[in-house]
Amino acid sequence: MSYLDNIRTFVRVYELGSMSAAGRDLRISPAVTSSRISQLEEHLSVRLFQRTTRSLTPTEQGKAFYGGASEILEAVESAEAQVVNITDNPKGSLYVAAPLGVGRRLIAPLVAGFLKEYPEVSIRLRLTDRKVDLTTEGLDLSFFLGQPEDSNLRIRKIADVTRILCASPEYIAARGHPMSGEELISGGHECLNLRFPGATEFQWRLITAQGPKRFRVSGRFECDDGDVLTDWALAGNGIVMKPIFEVAEHVKAGRLVQVATETPPEPIQMACLFTHRRMQDPKTRLFMDYVISRISDSVRDSPL
Repeated sequence: MSYLDNIRTFVRVYELGSMSAAGRDLRISPAVTSSRISQLEEHLSVRLFQRTTRSLTPTEQGKAFYGGASEILEAVESAEAQVVNITDNPKGSLYVAAPLGVGRRLIAPLVAGFLKEYPEVSIRLRLTDRKVDLTTEGLDLSFFLGQPEDSNLRIRKIADVTRILCASPEYIAARGHPMSGEELISGGHECLNLRFPGATEFQWRLITAQGPKRFRVSGRFECDDGDVLTDWALAGNGIVMKPIFEVAEHVKAGRLVQVATETPPEPIQMACLFTHRRMQDPKTRLFMDYVISRISDSVRDSPL
């Protein structure tokens, strides 16, 4: 086993705080993970982690070694990236995350074309509407809607995406057609809400004649899967706020109708999130450029 593999394993164990999590991230067994750490400790003649049956904590020596180990890996990855740039032959696995709607409709359809151009790259696409952590989850790149919370990451804006409020004709016939945010609230309409971990209330930011305004909305339907909200809206269960590209086909077909058009939602930013170190890998940059060049116009311009 190479010394560099042992260092790479140590760094992931340190960052994830778990042998099993690091093993899953590196696609190795817990036994191999533990063996690599033991080999590294034997080589350094120090204990890098304090282990119990329930916890794993870095020692002072482990904390000190992590800084230098991270720099070693970054230098190796940078050198490898330069070689790949020269040979123009990117290789390896690329770990990408995206929200469900964005991933299913925009990212996933492009993967096969990208892999055809770069046959020695593999894509590991993770779709989820929850917020992801690039560092702890071992991701190279994350597409997202909204504003990132971690200012230490790099961001590349793709477009400001139009959003609409919409409901089925059946819902409107039964509950009325609100023309504004005020009517939506005063009419006691059922709002279909995307649930994020830690969310305590739901607010829709709409554009009024006086400027952007937050409307506190409520409803009995909540889910952490945005496509489920669309299905509920199609079934006549309430009003949903959606990026236009996710529901355009339903609006065109008359299955969903725009509501509250006097106070439309503010556009939402679509962007890519990545770390500086990941961006040095050419396959990360290549995939980002490939996707953005093919989706930026379609998400920016309303197809209705």
